Amino acid sequence: MTRWTEIVFQWQRINIYLIAFLVLYANTEAAPTDFVVSDTTAANYLAQYGYLPPINPENGAFLSEAKLTAAIEEFQAFAGLNITGELNEETAKLMATPRCGVKDKVGPAADGRSKRYALQGSRWRTKNLTYKISKYPTGLNKQEVEKEIANAFSVWTGETDLTFTRKTGHENVHIEIRFEVGEHGDGDPFDGPGGTLAHAYFPVYGGDAHFDDSERWTIRSYRGTNLFQVAAHEFGHSLGLSHSDVKSALMAPFYRGYDPHFTLDQDDVSAIQALYGTKTKSPRGSRPPPPAEEDPELCKDPKIDAMFNTKDGEIIAFKGKHYWKLTDDGVASGYPRRISSTWKELPSNIDAAFTYRNGKTYFFKGTQYWRYINTTMDGDYPKEISVDDANPAFPRSTAYWWFGCKSANKGTLGNDRWPFAFASNLDVADTYDDYGNLDSVGDIILDAGGTDELVTSSSNHHHENSGTPVNSLHSLESTRQLLLSIVTVIIARFIVAT
Repeated sequence: MTRWTEIVFQWQRINIYLIAFLVLYANTEAAPTDFVVSDTTAANYLAQYGYLPPINPENGAFLSEAKLTAAIEEFQAFAGLNITGELNEETAKLMATPRCGVKDKVGPAADGRSKRYALQGSRWRTKNLTYKISKYPTGLNKQEVEKEIANAFSVWTGETDLTFTRKTGHENVHIEIRFEVGEHGDGDPFDGPGGTLAHAYFPVYGGDAHFDDSERWTIRSYRGTNLFQVAAHEFGHSLGLSHSDVKSALMAPFYRGYDPHFTLDQDDVSAIQALYGTKTKSPRGSRPPPPAEEDPELCKDPKIDAMFNTKDGEIIAFKGKHYWKLTDDGVASGYPRRISSTWKELPSNIDAAFTYRNGKTYFFKGTQYWRYINTTMDGDYPKEISVDDANPAFPRSTAYWWFGCKSANKGTLGNDRWPFAFASNLDVADTYDDYGNLDSVGDIILDAGGTDELVTSSSNHHHENSGTPVNSLHSLESTRQLLLSIVTVIIARFIVAT
C-alpha cells in the first residue's frame, strides 16, 4: 500500500465515522433544507386531515387543479402560512411536521377573531371522568407513564371542575388509553416514527386515545416526542375540543417540541370552559347538581337498529356503527362506542340480537347471523339463516320447541292455530306461548315494522292463555306484532338446536 493510498483510506474511514456520528446524535427534529411534496402526496395529506373529500386510488377519481389549489389555500390559512395555493417549501415543510392524527376540519368552528378555538359538538354529561391505560409504551416504565398521563389530565382540571380518576383491570371507563403500532383495530393505522403521533375520539365516539408506540416517547427531554404535551392535546379531543388555528394553542395540530415552561393558551382555556364551564368552589356541605343524562346522537334521532340483554342483564342498543349501554336512568357514561371495538367481526346496521339461556348471543343482519360468547365469536361465522321444512315445518310452537313443554302442540304450518305466512323482516323478539299470547317473562321487544314502537310484556298486562287462536286476536296490529316476534324466536331456536 502506497502512502497516498493509505491517506485516502484513512480519509474515507474518517468520513464514515463522521456520518455515523451525525446519524446517531443529530437532533431527530431537524429537517432537510429543501422540502418537495408531490401533488399526489399533498392531496392525500389534505384528504386525511379534512381539506379534501376522501380519495379512492382504485377508481382513479379525478381531482381538478382548482380543487387542489383551493384545499392548499385553506390549509395555509388554517396554519397561518402565506396563502399562495402553491406547494411551496413553507407548506411542504409544515406537511412533513409530526402532528395529531385528528382531522383539522371537523365540527362547527367558532367565528370571529375573539374566538379562534373549535368545538366538535359533543361533551361528557358528567364532570367526574374515569380512565385506564390498557396498553403501555415499550420505551418507558409504567410508573413514569402513569404520572405523565395524570399530569396531562391535570392541565384541564386546572381550568374547570372536571376530575379524572385512573382505574385498573376490566372496569368500564370513559377514556381508554393505548399505545399501539400500525393497524390497531380502529381503521386508522399509525404510520411509524414521525407523521401521525397519536389520535383520539370525541366524547360522542367514546373518548379513547391511541398513541403510536413507534415514536420515541420521552419525559422532560428535548429529544424524541414529549409524552406529556401530546397526551394533554389528545385528551382535549377526548373532552370535545377540535383543532385550533391559534399557533400557540395546545390544540393546534402540529407538534412544536418540548416546552419546559408549558402553560395552556387562553384560546385553550376559552374552549374547554365553553364546554364545561369555569372552575368553581362549592360551599361546604353542598353537593354538586347531578349531570344531565342526555345523549346528543340519540336525542337527535332516537330510532335504533336492535336491542338485547346480555347474559349479565345489561341492555345494549345498536344504531349504525355504534352501540350504547342503557341504565335505569338513561345512557351509561362512555357511550356510544364502535360496534367493531367490542364485537370485532360484526358489521354495522344490525337487524336483531338476543342472548339465549346458554349465555350465547346471536346477531342477525340480512340473511346471515353471528354467534358470540361474551365478545368472542363462537366458531366459524357468519352463517346463513336456513329453515329445515322436515323437522317439522315452520312456524313452530315456542312452548314445545323453546321451553321444552312436550305436551304442547308443535304448531306446524297449516293447522288452525298458525294459518299465516312468514314475516320478511326480523326485528327483535319476545317469547310467546303456543296460542300466540304474550308470556309473563316481562321482556322488552322492539317492533320496528313501520311503527318503531317499544312494547313491553309483563304478568300484569299480558293476554291470558284462554285458548283463543291467533286469527281471532283483537286487532291486526296485535297480529303483526305477534308474527314479527314469533318468527325471530322460532328461527333462533332452530339455530341453537343445530
